[in-house]
Amino acid sequence: MGFSTFKSANKLITGQTALEYLVQAIAQLKIQKPLIVTDQGVVKSGTIQQVLNLLDVEYSIYDSVKPEPELEQVQDCINFYHANQSDAVLAVGGGSALDIAKCVAALAGQNGDIRDFVGTDKISSRDIPLIVIPTTSGTGSEVTNIAILSDTKNQMKQGIVSDFLLPDVAIVSPVMSVSCPASVTAASGVDALVHAIEAYISVNHSDITDALALQAIELIVEYLPQAYALPSNLIAREKMATASLMAGLAFGNAGVGAVHALAYPLGGKYKMAHGVSNALMLPYVLKWNVLGCAERLSKIAKLLKLSNSNLAMENAEKLVEFLHKFCQQLNIPAGLRYFGIQEDDIPALAAEAIKVERLLKNNPRQLTVNDIEAIYREAY
Repeated sequence: MGFSTFKSANKLITGQTALEYLVQAIAQLKIQKPLIVTDQGVVKSGTIQQVLNLLDVEYSIYDSVKPEPELEQVQDCINFYHANQSDAVLAVGGGSALDIAKCVAALAGQNGDIRDFVGTDKISSRDIPLIVIPTTSGTGSEVTNIAILSDTKNQMKQGIVSDFLLPDVAIVSPVMSVSCPASVTAASGVDALVHAIEAYISVNHSDITDALALQAIELIVEYLPQAYALPSNLIAREKMATASLMAGLAFGNAGVGAVHALAYPLGGKYKMAHGVSNALMLPYVLKWNVLGCAERLSKIAKLLKLSNSNLAMENAEKLVEFLHKFCQQLNIPAGLRYFGIQEDDIPALAAEAIKVERLLKNNPRQLTVNDIEAIYREAY
């Protein structure tokens, strides 16, 4: 390829006092009545109050975002946006709230059914200002041009991909994630690790995404256990917020691969949290990917000081072994059976996963439906 592009939110604000920039962002974007998109967890924890205390404009709150939200919820939120005569969208929450907010900002001014926009580059414009404030460190949604939603009709996760989903301002502050439950800290943190690793081994990687991905991997391995063990550790929280952001920038430009492709049917059919499904599939998919990217996986292993062999395959295998243990330490179940999935379901899961061509084409090893079925069986 003769050139590459790099996409992100228009402006990134990071650091422990980053939230204070919200007042300036609202003024600069001439926002007078934002719709705050969030969820009950953020409201009940009191985290939302840190944002509301800064607002000196009229606002309305849509706080019904569900975990792993469905396509239909976008339309519900759009209706709420219009009913309250809002003029901007302000997302406060994890990846689910951010993804819904991104779609509302891009689609509230469009005609057509939400399903008309599933796929790549099907949105023609966006005139509604969008500010996002993540409360978890994992999805990287604050800097990506994609929203992932559940398609209940097809029992599958679907992606809406468009540069018009990129926020005007992303405010990433570690204080917003302190109240995040330990299980969410673990799952979202490993989700960020998956983003970084898959970006690094993607066939579309670049020197820029490589640098971001490797730094994110190093930070996550060091600081995620600390944030999990002591949620109030602001240093660990800030490092994880930065790592998640970097991983988002990496995969938002290099793409992700088979780990995500195999995770999608698990979320769509079994409502498994996105971070959990990614974390579960990570070591099993990487084991299969070794043949296609041993040198790259070896570099990660050396970076983490897991092995210093002259044999790339040996180093790569050490990395896979380490990732199994890393996820276990964070109490992430290591098998599909723990989620009520039957072994007889595996062929149907493989049949769905092979359809996720948008992601599988980024993978360093081409997988057949039989390969995917074998990976699921090993992960069972």
